[in-house]
This record gives sequence, C-alpha cells and structure tokens, in this order.
Amino acid sequence: MATKHQANPPTILFEDNHLLAINKPAGWLVQGDRTGDETLTDWGKAYLKEKYAKPGAVFLHPVHRIDRPVSGAVLFARTDKALSRLTTSFRDRDVEKTYLAIVLRAPKVKTDVLRHFLIKDEQRNLVQAFLAPSGQAKEALLKYSLKAPAGVNFLLEIHPLTGRPHQIRVQLANIGCPILGDLKYGAPEPLADASIALHSLRIELMHPVRKEPLAITAPLPKTTWWKQIRVEY
Repeated sequence: MATKHQANPPTILFEDNHLLAINKPAGWLVQGDRTGDETLTDWGKAYLKEKYAKPGAVFLHPVHRIDRPVSGAVLFARTDKALSRLTTSFRDRDVEKTYLAIVLRAPKVKTDVLRHFLIKDEQRNLVQAFLAPSGQAKEALLKYSLKAPAGVNFLLEIHPLTGRPHQIRVQLANIGCPILGDLKYGAPEPLADASIALHSLRIELMHPVRKEPLAITAPLPKTTWWKQIRVEY
C-alpha cells in the first residue's frame, strides 16, 4: 500500500477475525486530528481491504491510543462484539500494559507506584499533574521499575494502571525523570526523528471472543537510543 510514511511503515503483530494489533512507528497518529494526516486506523483499514478484497467500508476501531511521538503496540477491534468487550476490559483494568521509557535521570526510588491527578489543557495539548485532587482532575496511577542504564540515560519499565492522556510522560516528568526527547515535558532537546523514547512494548489480555490469554509484543525501534538497551525483551 502506498503511504507517505513509506520509509517507516507499520507492521502487523497479531491478526484474527476479531482483532488486529499493529506496531506503530513514532510519528503516526492513531486516529485523525485537525492536521488531516494519514492515521494508523486508515492504514489498518487499507491493509484489511487489500488483503481480503473487501467491498465497501471496513470496520476497524482502536480500543486505546498512544501519542503521536510514541511507538509500539496498538490494539484494534475488527468486530462490534470485540470492541464492546475490549472496551469493558480496558475500563475494568483487566488489560496489562507494559511500556519502556528511556529517561534523563534515574528516579530516587527504584520501584514505586505514582499517583497524580491530571488536568488536560485541550488548547495547548498539555497535561498538568497535581499530588492532590484538584477541580476536574482525574486520578492517574502507574507502577515503574528502574531496569538498567541506557547509555548516559536510564531505562524504566512501566505499567500504567489507568489510561489518561499523556499520563506516563507527565507523571515521570513530575518526579524529575523526563523522557528522552520529550520537549513538552522537560527534555532539553529533541530526538533526530522527533519521537520520544517511550515504547508500548506489550499488551496482555483475555481474548474477547475465544476467552484465551493473549500476549502481544512489539519489537523495539531500531534507532540509536533504543539500540543502547542491554536488557532482553
């Protein structure tokens, strides 16, 4: 399929009649915004339409999102039944998500659970974190652990327990550990490809129709900063 992202195309991680999981390269939108840029959802629909010679519209709906500069696994529903059940699973926190982040400073505590209250400024697309409830702020929880050095930086494994916009980025910045390349939340300079060093590594869940455990893993990007990782995933 022709695409303006041809140099860095998505890849399929898992596919059956109900689900499609895609490894999103940094720089892709999951769903459309005011830019009108091609999205991962568009790409997935075109992939299915071409592979199965489907006439008419193709049903494909993301059940979660990751930010544009973030890479890694994104899960889509291919049927209404799967979408409904997956929406419930994500809402009830029955889905285990694992991220990797390269941060500029090591956290003071090697392993911890962070609890903040987040408010998003829609006009600036920026999230603020508070340590106590504040107005319409929503609770955000994540667990992290320090895994290894990553060159002059540090590798964290992260398990978000809630799914708030920019959650991992703003919560890590709030404890003094901004993500490499994340200018929006405290990094001093960008990465060469305008990504940030945050990767959606793994999604573990019960298949919504087959009722079997399913684990989907996205390989790390082949960029200089990720090649410094010496931990096997």
